[in-house]
Amino acid sequence: MDNGESSYRRYLTGDDIGLENIIRDYKNGLILYLNSFVRNLRVAEELCEDTFVKLAVKKPRFSGKSSFKTFLYAIGRNVALDYLKKQKSYAPPEEIDDISTETESLEAAYIKEERKAQVHRALGKLKPEYAQILWLTYFEELSNKETAAIMKKSVHAVETLVYRARNALKDELVKEGFEYENL
Repeated sequence: MDNGESSYRRYLTGDDIGLENIIRDYKNGLILYLNSFVRNLRVAEELCEDTFVKLAVKKPRFSGKSSFKTFLYAIGRNVALDYLKKQKSYAPPEEIDDISTETESLEAAYIKEERKAQVHRALGKLKPEYAQILWLTYFEELSNKETAAIMKKSVHAVETLVYRARNALKDELVKEGFEYENL
């Protein structure tokens, strides 16, 4: 996987394989990130498609001030927020308590160890903002600066939010009987 920027440049010059590479490299992570907004995997998949369509059709200018992943996830975030504005609310967490077989298969491809799966399920029980910040920081391995750019917050606000989200996640894991060494 390249950094995405070179694939996007190739796509802009007419090489459709560049866009195919971007979709292949970023699709699964983007779906799971968008799922933290809408709490519905099928809707998250549609929003992911919308994000790639926006990238392909509108061809927004990538300035290079951030990583390509940050750029793409910021577009996805805006697509999700637009969707939520139209829906006027987040999906209630009680409607998504059971993880569907489809979600499990996607998670199994992305999260291979049982402990990571437990953490992922616990993330689903957190406030959406906490789940988003933890996902971007730990699973997508974005820096606080990149996360701040995506979530439109200051770096200090991201640091504070990460601290609070980690504590909330730890509390949720303790409730579930999760045994950990250094969480």
